[in-house]
Amino acid sequence: MLIALVLIGFSIYTQPSKEEQRQAFVQDSIARAKRKQAEKMAALQLKQKKEKQQAAILEDTTALFHKALKGKSSKVVLKNSKIELTLNTKGGIVEKALIKGYVGHDIKFKDGSKDSKDVTLFEEKDQSLAFMMPAKEFNINTSDLYFQPSNITDSTVTMTAEASAGKYVVLSYVLGKDYMLHMKLKVTGMSGLFAPDANTVDVVWKDHCRQQERGFTFENRYATLTYHEFDAGSTDYLSETSEKIDEKIDEPIDWVAFKNQFFSAVMISRDNFKKDALLTSIPDAKGSGYLKNYEAKLKTEFDPSGKKSSDFDFYFGPNDFRLLQKVEKESSFGHNLEMQHLVYLGWPLFRIINRWFTLYVFDWLSKAFPMGVVLILITLLLKAITYPMVKKSYMSSAKMRVLKPKLDAATAQYDKPEDAMLKQQAMMTEYSKYGVSPLSGCLPMLIQMPIWIAMFNFVPNAIQLRGQSFLWMNDLSTFDPIFEWNKNLWLIGDHLSLTCILFCGAQILYSWFTMQQQKDQMVGQQAEQMKMMQWMMYLMPLFFFFIFNDYSSGLNFYYFVSLLFSALIMWLLRKTTNEKKLLEILEARYEENKAKPQKRSGFAARLQALQEAQQRQQEELRRKQQELNEKKKRLGK
Repeated sequence: MLIALVLIGFSIYTQPSKEEQRQAFVQDSIARAKRKQAEKMAALQLKQKKEKQQAAILEDTTALFHKALKGKSSKVVLKNSKIELTLNTKGGIVEKALIKGYVGHDIKFKDGSKDSKDVTLFEEKDQSLAFMMPAKEFNINTSDLYFQPSNITDSTVTMTAEASAGKYVVLSYVLGKDYMLHMKLKVTGMSGLFAPDANTVDVVWKDHCRQQERGFTFENRYATLTYHEFDAGSTDYLSETSEKIDEKIDEPIDWVAFKNQFFSAVMISRDNFKKDALLTSIPDAKGSGYLKNYEAKLKTEFDPSGKKSSDFDFYFGPNDFRLLQKVEKESSFGHNLEMQHLVYLGWPLFRIINRWFTLYVFDWLSKAFPMGVVLILITLLLKAITYPMVKKSYMSSAKMRVLKPKLDAATAQYDKPEDAMLKQQAMMTEYSKYGVSPLSGCLPMLIQMPIWIAMFNFVPNAIQLRGQSFLWMNDLSTFDPIFEWNKNLWLIGDHLSLTCILFCGAQILYSWFTMQQQKDQMVGQQAEQMKMMQWMMYLMPLFFFFIFNDYSSGLNFYYFVSLLFSALIMWLLRKTTNEKKLLEILEARYEENKAKPQKRSGFAARLQALQEAQQRQQEELRRKQQELNEKKKRLGK
């Protein structure tokens, strides 16, 4: 307290007077104004310096490319049976890509335009590409130059921008037999303009990814900026939901893809894109007619002497697994591009199922049947494969159901909550007498889950379903609305999908069969817990409805058929199982086990050991508590 009084008193004593404070305030204001003025002048001088430098660069560029900086743009079309590419002589790049043989959906954009019968991957307003070569005094940007086309055929064109006599920037294009475009960037007679250590060219590629499908939310989920790491040999992508701006990639990459659900634009570099590439993906709003804004800032090898060209391949086409495997071989760079990873088949386990089973079956069946029938046949095939596991699971439940009266009798004395462990042990002992394992029905059902998840990843990415109709479904790759409205409602969206309703209805039916089967085998408190579980199982389809209402009708139809057959199989097994005979078999097994010492192995033995250890622990705690209570009584007396 004394120290505090001294400090307070000293601060009051040394405090300046009001006149001194006013003078200090005036001086601070003057100094602050001078500092702001100096900062303003410095910023103005820096701006003027930059403007002078830019003007000098522009003057140097204009002097060098006095011919190529002025002109009138024209169009050059390269085409084959699969694709039509329109090149603009301003910048010398592809400004429009038209993919043939795929129906363009009736997607209305803000300007009121619609897709034609073919798919327009991008147009001039959507896409830009610039190559920037840093010279000693200025940068050469191909997007500013007007190129003169020559050697024009349906599959070739050479774009030349003349700097001055004997100095040229040349872009050479060759269109392959399907979706691959080969390009070479080369300079001639300009080596003296570049610094001795200049060996890279900057590539800035932008794309406003168009909405191609009817369901914005579903398509946007599969639209990603994807890239392939050269050294690691793995494919990765930016988040499909969140905004990523100038995301730095620490590894060299050999291709970048601007991908939507079923089509992609891919740029491949022969000499790889250097590490520290900057990638951007910004999601667009629903109703804009676009999915995302993509941008890639890249660097790759460049030879200013002109002896060697910078080579690129472009793929403008569908995300078809088999096609991507085939087209990749057209690249002459010798890289293992793994472009088929543009078709997402799920995490490693599910990808293996889809890669080595689903794809082969799907390809085989689609040669002879419509796509809707293919989904039904795949469902039947998977049900046939998993039927032994399903039957084993059902028979395990049936055994527990017929033994329920005996379990009730064996556990009748353990009705108190504290006897739950003893009751469980008695149940396990009773099951062991009859050679029944309650766990034997769980594993077969779990084995089926990877198949469900694998199909969840496969169907939305199967371009073969796009535009294919079946029964009431006009397009198996998008939702099938029975009601639509113009306003987005929370959770539901702007439509009701019929296949989603059927899928959820089939799930309720299957859940009912499952509940009927399980409630007949529950004992004591398990039966009470089952009532709560039953409500949860019935609410699950409602939860799934809000998720799957935007999903493709093909996926919902597959799940509907799968659950319908599952319910049918459950019903048939119930009808064909003679429970009286099953009980007789279990009784005979019980008589056989009487003369044998009971022993358990595997998980059942470990579970029993754990239960016994827990029981001993509880008994020890009760004993100690009893001793403590007796001690308190003695002390109290």
